[in-house]
Amino acid sequence: MKRFLRRAVALALPLALPAALTAAPARADAPGDWRLVAAETFNRSLDDARAPWVRDGDGPGSPYDVDVYDNDGAFFETMGGPAFRQQLATFDTYRKSFRFGAKGWLTAELAARDSDKDGVPDAPPTLTTRKGVAHMDEPSHHGGVLIRSTRALPAEYRVEMTLRGLDFGGQRDGSWDYPDGRINGYSPEGCKTNHPWASGGDFSRPECSWANVRTDSNGFYYLGIMDYARPAPHNNVFVHTHRKVAMDSYNRYKYTGSGLRVCNPATKQYEPYGASTGNGVNAIFMTDDKRYATQPGTEYLMHSECGVAKGGAIVSQVDLRPELLPEQSYRFAIERRDGAYTMEMSGVFAHVGQQTYRYTRKFVQDGEPIWHYNQKPEEYDGRFDADWTWTGPGGTLVDRGTWPAGSAYPDTFMIGDPHMNFYEGSAQVDDVRLYVPGRR
Repeated sequence: MKRFLRRAVALALPLALPAALTAAPARADAPGDWRLVAAETFNRSLDDARAPWVRDGDGPGSPYDVDVYDNDGAFFETMGGPAFRQQLATFDTYRKSFRFGAKGWLTAELAARDSDKDGVPDAPPTLTTRKGVAHMDEPSHHGGVLIRSTRALPAEYRVEMTLRGLDFGGQRDGSWDYPDGRINGYSPEGCKTNHPWASGGDFSRPECSWANVRTDSNGFYYLGIMDYARPAPHNNVFVHTHRKVAMDSYNRYKYTGSGLRVCNPATKQYEPYGASTGNGVNAIFMTDDKRYATQPGTEYLMHSECGVAKGGAIVSQVDLRPELLPEQSYRFAIERRDGAYTMEMSGVFAHVGQQTYRYTRKFVQDGEPIWHYNQKPEEYDGRFDADWTWTGPGGTLVDRGTWPAGSAYPDTFMIGDPHMNFYEGSAQVDDVRLYVPGRR
């Protein structure tokens, strides 16, 4: 049974800041009291075709092996029984990874499924540059593509990205069903389900009988901080156990339930999800409580102009206007400084026009910690440790020591789609920047 080497993965060295990077060009609107140390403007050619696709068998020998929630993890064996392994054997997983940017400070991670096992990934994602913009294209929800920091981030930092294009679902021209036949950003061909990773149910059913993601949700991570050294596409359950803070979209097809709501920053009042266009930004601080009784995932702390909420309905802080891209842009930033994380979003938002919103939360505030905030063992005393127990057709699994004393977790950022059983579309990013504190 695989275990997450919580301390071992944190021993990755912090991101080096060589002299060559400190000469990164200044920007006229650079944030105050920060010093730019790395910048990628995508003005140099980037083509993922130069890197080979490599079959990944997961397991202890794989560089993507992390814990019991991996694609072949013990959690799914527990919840699915023998049928899970049978489903997993119906396809192969291929990955490619390569560094880019000054001194290789950034890494691209791509993954795809090979359903007929002919050695060629099916509808693989791509990462290329055109006219100074990085294009992340993902034609199938079976794939994933993201940009991450190559090494662990410094003790204090500000990382930011600029978004120039977004087509990962949400309404277009007032409709979830697009003129070209796509549904919430998904192509209309074939079935699209969360196979073979679920938190329960009958794992033996055919792939097309699993939960339909096309009429569930689409989305994209504008910027997230993960708690392990090598973020890469995995199943969605895995991703939900490894986020510290994140700003993402979660675009629910024609959703009318009570599990989501939007903040109208003009009135400072919560509104039903149906009042939005489904292009919201969800800025979430994760805490140590489990969000779900029967599946992994940490609870949400959500700050907005409408107040602070813990758990319950997911809050969208603002609604984007994708039709303004690429002429307009959106900037997303996350800072770690003075014992707190800050999430920031800037751009033209529904109801309010051009605005910048910032939400800050201490590592431990009002008795609530930010999940796995400690980069070093001495930053944390073990008070939020717990065991998570799961029971299913495969028996009982106890994930012991989810946050023990002596543990440490690197901060690593990611941009893109980390799910290999959800999300499909394209996005464009035209710069990524890293800052460290300047002189006070």
